[in-house]
Amino acid sequence: MGQLISVRLSEDVHAELERLSKAEDKDKSVMIRELLARGIKEKRLDKAIELYRHGKITLWKAARTADISLWKIIEVLKERHVELQYGPEELRDDLKALEESP
Repeated sequence: MGQLISVRLSEDVHAELERLSKAEDKDKSVMIRELLARGIKEKRLDKAIELYRHGKITLWKAARTADISLWKIIEVLKERHVELQYGPEELRDDLKALEESP
């Protein structure tokens, strides 16, 4: 069983939560868990892209940080107009990371 947490919602967020829950015929707690999981995944992706854009991590590490495939991160970077920064050093880093991955 998961952890119980309590949060305060603004009236407009609560109303939207009610609307979504009814539209999808789901309990509010189920809807909150789904939205939170989606938000966490999106936040991880945003952070990975930010780090990659600033040269802090390699393409491979960005994909791992976002918990998506290498091909998917390339697709997302293209969609967000982020220039691929890939040269011999990045290739070495990615090959090393690949050897170390489980």
